[in-house]
Amino acid sequence: MNKKEEKHSRIALTLLFAGLTFAILLLFIALVAIAVIIFVKTDIISIVSEVEINKALAIFLLILFSLVIGAGLSFLLSRILTGTINKVINTMNQLASGNYKARLETGSILNRHPTIVEITESFNKMATALDHTEIIHLDFINNFSHEFKTPIVSIAGFAKLLKHKDLTAEQQKEYIDIIEEESLRLANMATGVLELTKVESQTSSGTTKTYNLSEQIRSCVLLLEKRWAEKGLEPELIFDEYEITANEDMLRQVWLNLIDNAIKYSDDFGIFRITVSKNDENLAVRIMNSGTEISSEDLPFIFNKFYQADKSHASAGNGIGLALVKRIVSLHGGEITAESEKGKTVFTVILPAE
Repeated sequence: MNKKEEKHSRIALTLLFAGLTFAILLLFIALVAIAVIIFVKTDIISIVSEVEINKALAIFLLILFSLVIGAGLSFLLSRILTGTINKVINTMNQLASGNYKARLETGSILNRHPTIVEITESFNKMATALDHTEIIHLDFINNFSHEFKTPIVSIAGFAKLLKHKDLTAEQQKEYIDIIEEESLRLANMATGVLELTKVESQTSSGTTKTYNLSEQIRSCVLLLEKRWAEKGLEPELIFDEYEITANEDMLRQVWLNLIDNAIKYSDDFGIFRITVSKNDENLAVRIMNSGTEISSEDLPFIFNKFYQADKSHASAGNGIGLALVKRIVSLHGGEITAESEKGKTVFTVILPAE
């Protein structure tokens, strides 16, 4: 629903409420008029006077009767109009108490009005987002603590082994190499968290300049040559020379993260392809690899902080890289999407051409 349709829908809802109120008023007036006619025709007022109750008291009783009817009708109307509001309040209270599975449901005819449906859908989207945030929070506690604990345990274990005097020079070198590798792994995780925290606090891409984007992507591929060569991959770089005005250091992080992911999850001797295209408005970079697909259940959440599709932790990673990539792309006014099917995964980065 576009903004114009939303505006018309909300005006229609206002008119609906006004119409219902006006209809109740007309009904109330009609009932009073009918009551007066009945009282006059049946001589109730004159009967009342015959029993020496004056006409003022009869009129007072008539007014009281009308007020009772009006109050009853107003109560019924308020129940109808405030039903959805009460549902929202009750569901919000459930969310506040930690029940992130709570959802609003439309039921009555009034609740099927486009604006009420819009409120319901927006509320349920918020509840779903909160639910996923809670899941991510729990995943962070479990996954990230696991990621930190594993290298620390390895470092402590192999440092303890190095105290043994009967180790050969080859064993000592092996243990020291493991300690060095695990220490670097910890450092990379800490750096990733710091980088993510830094870019999340930014409101713009910072200092920008015009540079050769194609050359930057090629240099990132070369930096990771050892990684893709070990897996027998042959990068296919299909693009001409393109320039872009952006923060060069930040975009380098984007390409390094995406290319590293493509290599990591590629099958040995599989396909690894990067293409760049441009139109009048946008510049698109697509990084594709063949290998294990990202499941449809995981795909919507892969850009969330600390989210890992690989629950077994069989592959290196901590769920920071793609969250960092998305934030950087967003700061440049672009967007990133991912598709994964038929044994191929494609990440597409769309950036403004100017």
